[in-house]
Amino acid sequence: RCKNLSVSFWNSYWMLPSDVCGVNCFWEAAFRYDYMKTRPSEKMHLAVVACGERLEETVTMLRSAIIFSIRPLHFHIFAEDQLHESFKDILDEFPYEGKVNYTLYPITFPTESAAEWKKLFKPCASQRLFLPLILKNVDSLLYVDTDILFLRPVDDIWSFLGKFNSTQIAAMAPEHEEPRIGWYNRFARHPYYGVTGVNSGVMLMNMTRIRRKYFKNDMTPVRLQWGEILMPLLKKYKLNITWGDQDLLNIMFFHNPESLYVFPCQWNYRPDHCIYGSNCKAAEEEGIFILHGNRGVYHDDKQPTFRAVYEAIKNYSFEDDLVHSLLQPLELELQKTMHTYCGRVYKVFIKQLSKSIRDLYARRSKG
Repeated sequence: RCKNLSVSFWNSYWMLPSDVCGVNCFWEAAFRYDYMKTRPSEKMHLAVVACGERLEETVTMLRSAIIFSIRPLHFHIFAEDQLHESFKDILDEFPYEGKVNYTLYPITFPTESAAEWKKLFKPCASQRLFLPLILKNVDSLLYVDTDILFLRPVDDIWSFLGKFNSTQIAAMAPEHEEPRIGWYNRFARHPYYGVTGVNSGVMLMNMTRIRRKYFKNDMTPVRLQWGEILMPLLKKYKLNITWGDQDLLNIMFFHNPESLYVFPCQWNYRPDHCIYGSNCKAAEEEGIFILHGNRGVYHDDKQPTFRAVYEAIKNYSFEDDLVHSLLQPLELELQKTMHTYCGRVYKVFIKQLSKSIRDLYARRSKG
């Protein structure tokens, strides 16, 4: 009860008029500081789904979350059974300093429709749709794909939960900033959110609200809860969707736009933001906060800028100095990628990372 009252207080306190830009910009910074200061022991819950050859990629993502985060983390790792021992062996060796716990789960779908969900888009990808139903005792959750890298504390994206208004239940970033290269607005054969759709690779959820909400839909005049709407949506649109569960989320929020909070693009920065020229202005100004190496760019030579960041974090040892062992070698590697469009804006890849390292050392010096 106390927890719910606290969440309700924060939601009502921070519903400022959106047209007071200067005021909001000031209070956003103040809010994040106060939110972390007044709730220092609140555990942040992060979920990921790993199948196939995604063990190394997932571990690298978890490393990036650990490096900069301030408050305790609890990882909810959904993985195929054969990966569990490998995860345990690796994670048990991490120097958590008492701030990280993890739980391993099997891949689980509703029994009567498991085969359909497993073959949707990629193996196990649609597992994320069932997290509110599986993690019944988790109030809020940050879901990320395995190919995510945090370049600033998880605390900062977690603090957006306190900025949700009374109708918002989740937050995602746009699929594209530039409609001329947008996929949804050019090719989609189903409803999608906003002008260019949203990307589900980084999804912040108030799961208590998700479980309670009744969703408008185009299948029945009756509003349906989360557990009731998923299978009917799949049956109606399975021949028209390309990106699986992400498309289903777009359809859902098309009909319930008041329920979504939209992140700026630097919270989910993907190759599409630079391969045709830079089109994430927020990242140009502040740097990349969360890097999303979709389409396998961490593991091939198509986008060497993304691969350089991935390799730097993968190879970093927690005991090493971040400046000399991560930041400086990374900048040298990034300078070698300037023959590519993303390489020409390589400084956006280290701008926030540099600040995160400075902030981390400042916190350590203050004890």
